[in-house]
Amino acid sequence: MSENWQVYKFGGTSLGTSGRLPKVLELVAAAPRPLALVVSALGDSTDWLILSARSAEEGNISQARRELAQVRELATSTGRNVLNSQGQKGLKHDLDEILTPVERLLSGIELTRECSPRTLDAIISVGERISVALLARALVERHVPAIPVDAREFVITDGTHGSASVDRAETAQRFAALRDRWTGQVPIVTGFIGRTREGTTTTLGRNGSDYTATLLAGLLKASAVTVWTDVLGVMTADPALVREASPVDRLSYDEALELAYFGTRMFHPRTIIPLRECGAALVIRSTTQPNAPGTRIDATGNPDPNRPTCVTSLERLALLGVQSRRTGLGRPLGGRILAALAEAGVRVWMTTESTLGQSFSVVIPAVDEARARQAAAEALAPELQSGDLRIEPVLSPVTLVTLVGENMAGRPNVAGKFLNAIGAAGIAVRAVAQGASARSISCVVDADQTATAVRTVHGAFNLAHTEISVLLLGKGVVGSSLLKQIDRQNQALGREHDVQVRLVGIGSSRGALFDPDGLPPAEAAARLQQALDQGQAVADVTTLLDRLSRLPNPVLVDCSGAPGMERIYRAAFNHGVNVASSNKQPLALPQAERDQLLSEARRHFRAYHYETTVGAALPVIETLKNLVRTGDHVITIAGAFSGTLGFLCDRLVHGDALSVAVRKAKELGYTEPHPRDDLSGLDVARKAVILARELGLRLDLTDVELKPFVPPQFLKEDDPEKFMQSLTGLDAEVKARVESSKAQGRLPRYLARITPGAAGAKVSVGPVEVESTHPAAALRGAEAFVAFHTERYREYPMVVRGAGAGGDVTAAGVLADILRLAQNIRGRR
Repeated sequence: MSENWQVYKFGGTSLGTSGRLPKVLELVAAAPRPLALVVSALGDSTDWLILSARSAEEGNISQARRELAQVRELATSTGRNVLNSQGQKGLKHDLDEILTPVERLLSGIELTRECSPRTLDAIISVGERISVALLARALVERHVPAIPVDAREFVITDGTHGSASVDRAETAQRFAALRDRWTGQVPIVTGFIGRTREGTTTTLGRNGSDYTATLLAGLLKASAVTVWTDVLGVMTADPALVREASPVDRLSYDEALELAYFGTRMFHPRTIIPLRECGAALVIRSTTQPNAPGTRIDATGNPDPNRPTCVTSLERLALLGVQSRRTGLGRPLGGRILAALAEAGVRVWMTTESTLGQSFSVVIPAVDEARARQAAAEALAPELQSGDLRIEPVLSPVTLVTLVGENMAGRPNVAGKFLNAIGAAGIAVRAVAQGASARSISCVVDADQTATAVRTVHGAFNLAHTEISVLLLGKGVVGSSLLKQIDRQNQALGREHDVQVRLVGIGSSRGALFDPDGLPPAEAAARLQQALDQGQAVADVTTLLDRLSRLPNPVLVDCSGAPGMERIYRAAFNHGVNVASSNKQPLALPQAERDQLLSEARRHFRAYHYETTVGAALPVIETLKNLVRTGDHVITIAGAFSGTLGFLCDRLVHGDALSVAVRKAKELGYTEPHPRDDLSGLDVARKAVILARELGLRLDLTDVELKPFVPPQFLKEDDPEKFMQSLTGLDAEVKARVESSKAQGRLPRYLARITPGAAGAKVSVGPVEVESTHPAAALRGAEAFVAFHTERYREYPMVVRGAGAGGDVTAAGVLADILRLAQNIRGRR
């Protein structure tokens, strides 16, 4: 026969789902010839047939007949949509011929109360036969020369009912005798079923129809098998766990086998073997999107040698371990355990063994836990009784997470990156294994960590965009600016950096709104207000953290400036949620409380980024951390830490009244929610404490020598508007003082100074008058600067200078902290 044959296989959803069959008929009619089809049972027909057999076995023959009637009705209703009246009459005849023997079998089962595997195979085999009859009639009506073919004519198997093995030699011989009949025809072959040499019907088990299709491809020497299904192809991960999972373009045979071994349900190892022998490609495509390329599996695979393929997750497993209490056991431990489990019929998904064989563990189905433990105990009874061996407590349920890629062996540190990503996410690895081919690496994690582990590995190896799920607290000046920046930058982030920031929630002091599918940043604040007005907002944001933790790479973003947020941060860390914050208050808590907060983040392996708490988007904290990390000795830190007070000083020099300058600063988003925090010097004091603690100094806000920007009696008003109005009483006094300073060649500034000192740290903040040669004299507008005097930078201090206040710059710094999380997840390319 020609080697240009194509084989199309159509699954049950493609044939039995309402509206799908006409598309299948169009695909077949337009397909190049020569073409052979393999089909599964319509929709849920196989399940209904099994249920009917079980109902009969229980003595409920009326229920069995109702379930069998569902099979007939689905075929009949599907036929009405694609057959003319004559074709429908023909289909009724086919159904009577196929289903009448099943009715007799069900009656026999009901009498004996027993359904043997042989009888069950005879019953469920009719599903594929119905599909063939229906499809053949529909294609003939469309002038396609289709002929129905019962695979039992040539697929010869052993007698293992429910999962029969194909006799390849006998099958090839039978096929050679009938293949000439297919010349010029489009054969439609039943998938899933075969027959023993004695003529007894058998079924091929899971993915049986796919196996039939690849066997047929080998017999025809076809160039490709196309499996038409309801998905776009093999996905980079389970879409139910990873929203951003995407179809894999190319796979090698070996990669596909590896995925099949680790539980990918799309194909079975035996499906791939005939293809590899004949060189045919396997293409998986979607009947709902037939123009999509799907996934191609062939000898070449993905031409990109640096790209892993998929992350798989096999769930509902258990980890059974055996530990030796002494060295030099006379008989190999692992072999005995595996032999015992094989004898007990327990499947082993993974094994690990210590270097000297002192411990051995196996990953098994959780349902087999008791049977496996009993089998191991019996096999190792002498050593267990003597105390030389101990069976460890079984860990269950656990999940086997596997990264698969053809060229992983040629890349350094894949295993390290895999385990580091999982560890950095705070996930305990219970066991790990990598085969000699290095085509995959697997680890065992607790079941409740499955989604986090799969998402983490998927992101770390750049299999798709890294999605960051953001719950934003605070919709004021900084929060509003952040929403605009996310909205404006998201496309560029996805295109240029493979990062997608998804806003899933927004909250204020009155309540929060949450949508796991995402909120449009441009509409989020308005939607929150609407939810608040309608009483539909969530009152306590901590109740949302569990839902947030289930999304890809969750992060709580605090742009509120509100007190008491440390409680929410601790809850976030406990739920596995990272935090990025511009709120200074949690970091300026009493030393013990601040230490506890950071300890909670470390204990749960969560990130806590707070660069914008000092200097807005200026890299002040990271610069200081790098100085300390590299062993430099900091002598002093000095500067104008507040862009807000810098702005006020600049406006006063230019002749503005104090009350006018403060109101303008608030309108521009420079001040804290209550400007009193700025003018009291408390905001600068908090920043000084944050920096001092980064140096390792232990001190509290009460240890700061603080002089406010205005007299203390003006700082008692709690209402922000009344406070700003009261400042008019200072306008004349402040103006006179500024003019006097200017006359002497000096300028007003508000500075901070941190001096570690062997005799004890000294931290001071307050208003000063500086000479025109002082670095602070050159500041303009809302500029801030921080000068680091260190051993390395003694003569010429390291200076960080730039805009130190404002919603846009602070929001940009917060967004940068969010993107740092994405970079840490993905790793460096």
